[in-house]
Amino acid sequence: MPSDPNASTHVRTALLWLSAFVMVVSVGVYFVFDLGQLLDRIAAREGQAALQGITDASQIDEALRQHPQNKFLRMMAMATRAADDTNAAVQKLSDEVEPPAISKAGNLGAASRSDLEALRGDLKTAEANAATFMPRTIAVLKAERDNVEKYTVSLHLGKDINKRLLDNIDKRHSEITAFTSGMLSARADFYRAYQNYVGVLVGEFGAYKVVNGQFIFPLQRTVDRYSVAAQAMTAAANHVAELDEERKRLLRSQRERWQQFVRGE
Repeated sequence: MPSDPNASTHVRTALLWLSAFVMVVSVGVYFVFDLGQLLDRIAAREGQAALQGITDASQIDEALRQHPQNKFLRMMAMATRAADDTNAAVQKLSDEVEPPAISKAGNLGAASRSDLEALRGDLKTAEANAATFMPRTIAVLKAERDNVEKYTVSLHLGKDINKRLLDNIDKRHSEITAFTSGMLSARADFYRAYQNYVGVLVGEFGAYKVVNGQFIFPLQRTVDRYSVAAQAMTAAANHVAELDEERKRLLRSQRERWQQFVRGE
């Protein structure tokens, strides 16, 4: 038993004060947390207001110069640059698939046998390169997402804003991956058909003549084989051209969707 009869009363009073203190601290923490979310939403609204009517990425940078402390604008500018860098990196990888000599082949009717054999070798290389392109593209896309996610988390803009941004990036990457897979398959078909076409010329070198830009073969069966190879190559080339037009439409669609996102639409 306490020697002081009022000790229990003192203890109860202390506990009540402690409980009140904990409640005040809890309310304070909640208020600070809620205030942080409110400021984030205000920053997002101000950033989206500054981006109304944008038509290209340079306007995001201009808005950021006018509001350098706005977290939303900083996030949008960084994410836009990251997307542009990714598109440039993917295009660079695409250009590396095909050896330059293929596009410089020129008039095959005037090519020597060694020129034709060298071209066929380059086409085989291009076909093999197409098979290694996809993993490298996926690595570029992953790097972009990881960098953007790391940066947005560091801004503490809120989970909802981060999720919307990453969902937009994931959708774009999914479209790029699907399109790239189809394009690589089409390009591989083209390189293979082109090889077969050049193979006919190599096999018949010295037997054919070129008159007014047309190959003239001495035997009908060779004419038929050449026609089949030429038609297959033309069909494959047309398919690649169609997909390239699809790529342009896809880029426009992604750009429009991104502009809607940054404006908060």
